[in-house]
Amino acid sequence: MESKNLIQIKPEVGKMAKAGAVFLILWGILHIWVGAEGAHQYFVSDVGSLWKMLIGGKNAPFEAIQITTDTITANAQKHLILNFCLDVGGYGVLGIILALLIYKKGSWSAYFIALIVIGICDLSFAFSMVTSGIIELNWGTVSGPIIWVVAIILIPFGLPKFHPKTILN
Repeated sequence: MESKNLIQIKPEVGKMAKAGAVFLILWGILHIWVGAEGAHQYFVSDVGSLWKMLIGGKNAPFEAIQITTDTITANAQKHLILNFCLDVGGYGVLGIILALLIYKKGSWSAYFIALIVIGICDLSFAFSMVTSGIIELNWGTVSGPIIWVVAIILIPFGLPKFHPKTILN
């Protein structure tokens, strides 16, 4: 039986994909910071300080929120806020992993996960929390979605040609 030498050509990852991946890394760092700050506040602050981290929009100004004095409710709220912050941090880790797969391997699979999963995460936050006025509209709350959009727009222009059979590679 004849053995064939197959040369596997590593696809070239273009500058646009690499630039988009860098934006995705920035997005990830921002979200890891939210998770770390939430964990920090959980351990050193009361439930009011945790709420202050998350609310403050025109429809939920901090001054109008009634912070519970009931220890069981406060404990439950602290855990819920911590969980939210750690979930945000986890998305940040995911974003960095996907960015590295895009940057180093030109992975379309990583791009689609970043598009769909991180898109759901970031856009649901923007629409359900920021545009509703629960969370304050400021540079800190819109920078994540803006950075994500820039990354998602740039990346496909530098990825290798898309082949549906290679989506899982």
